[in-house]
Amino acid sequence: MSSSEILAALGLSGDVLSGGMLPVRSPVDGAVIAQLREATVADAGAAAAAAAEAFKVWRSVPAPRRGELVRLLGEELRAAKAELGRLVSLEAGKILQEGLGEVQEMIDICDFAVGLSRQLYGLTIASERPGHRMMETWHPLGPTLIISAFNFPVAVWSWNAALALVCGNPVIWKPSEKTPLTALACGKILEKALARFGDAPANLSQILIGGRAVGEALVDDERIALVSATGSTRMGRQVGPRVAKRFGRSILELGGNNAMIVTPSADLDLAVRAIVFSAIGTCGQRCTSLRRLIVHESVKDALLPKLKAAYASAPVGSPLDAGTLVGPLVDLDSYHRMQGALEAARAEGGTVTGGERLLEDRFPNAAYIRPAIAEMPGQTDIVRAETFAPILYVMTYTDFETAIALQNDVPQGLSSCIFTNDVREAETFLSAAGSDCGIANVNIGPSGAEIGGAFGGEKETGGGRESGSDAWKAYMRRATNTVNYSRALPLAQGISFDL
Repeated sequence: MSSSEILAALGLSGDVLSGGMLPVRSPVDGAVIAQLREATVADAGAAAAAAAEAFKVWRSVPAPRRGELVRLLGEELRAAKAELGRLVSLEAGKILQEGLGEVQEMIDICDFAVGLSRQLYGLTIASERPGHRMMETWHPLGPTLIISAFNFPVAVWSWNAALALVCGNPVIWKPSEKTPLTALACGKILEKALARFGDAPANLSQILIGGRAVGEALVDDERIALVSATGSTRMGRQVGPRVAKRFGRSILELGGNNAMIVTPSADLDLAVRAIVFSAIGTCGQRCTSLRRLIVHESVKDALLPKLKAAYASAPVGSPLDAGTLVGPLVDLDSYHRMQGALEAARAEGGTVTGGERLLEDRFPNAAYIRPAIAEMPGQTDIVRAETFAPILYVMTYTDFETAIALQNDVPQGLSSCIFTNDVREAETFLSAAGSDCGIANVNIGPSGAEIGGAFGGEKETGGGRESGSDAWKAYMRRATNTVNYSRALPLAQGISFDL
């Protein structure tokens, strides 16, 4: 299918794709596939006002009924999976299998949220006062702003939107300027679900495409109760304080500099498979991509030749072609940043294999590259920085305590893993003295998280949690309630205050 056919299949054509000043380029070949109109600061204010009005209605709709809307969204996503997955590949550069997998992730979180709509439980708490009952209740929080990044152009929206909607909150979505078409397509899909649902308030879900000024206006708006922002640590340093200044609530999903420890007892064939997917999948542009490989010195010589052979044979090409495992970087700027990081690695004593540009004659305006392995003398400055590209920094260790220290000695704290068949090492890695990341895995790579678990990390990763487990609590406000059904008025802590 051509780009216009893919877009038309999702209801995007004509004036929607033209007449604006924002060019949308496909990483596949660098071609402009749309020219979109951008929202203004005034549009941002109007959207916040409309969301506040929608909230007055939606918060009083019973949660299981709100879940019905999300169930219908899941059905519409199932019907549009093939087309939307292909658009993810076209606009974000992911291989088709990953594009389809991202849409499946959206379907899965809808299923999760539908069940959640009947499980927004509070606690009953023992009261110290006789004739009293104490409990907690959970209520809708308010309009939710979702700021998403290019690398997961639709899944991040769904993690937030599905939970926000069942929790009673309208949503405003500001997608990455690099991937706005997938957002518009999701808007069309949600419109179908809303039409079937029948009685949702107007402006329950809105999409604003625009740059920094629009984002800042939304972040600063006191009518926005929750800001869920996914992107760089630099972006998070701007968003977090702005929201905190007005006492708003934020969920920050920021940088990752994820490591794998490979121990002497590890299954090396299993480790190689996990390394390759985690490090070169999405062309190294996942927040959970594997970036640091910490290998025991006794197994490095057995592991690295296998790894280099796998890197050399991984098919690089158009993400829309069957058999491709490595698609392009999102743009040429990303390629230049990658080359700068590799130069820094060499300057800091590293030996680099790979990293060269490929297919330039076929795709002169796109950034296809061979994933790179950089063998480093230690955890240098460039290793401690996150470069959003398929660069794997390899280091060795001699004792397990050193490996844990290397794993934790970076500013980021998103995902981590260890390959070992030693139960003591595995349990230590998962203990309070082990990995300091929000995700810690054993004998599986750091990427490819399932929606059932809360997703997020510590330190410069921002501390936020999205998706499964009890992440829904971030989208609601908690009230502690005490009911006195006696005829007395005892005070807590045994206080006497008699008139």
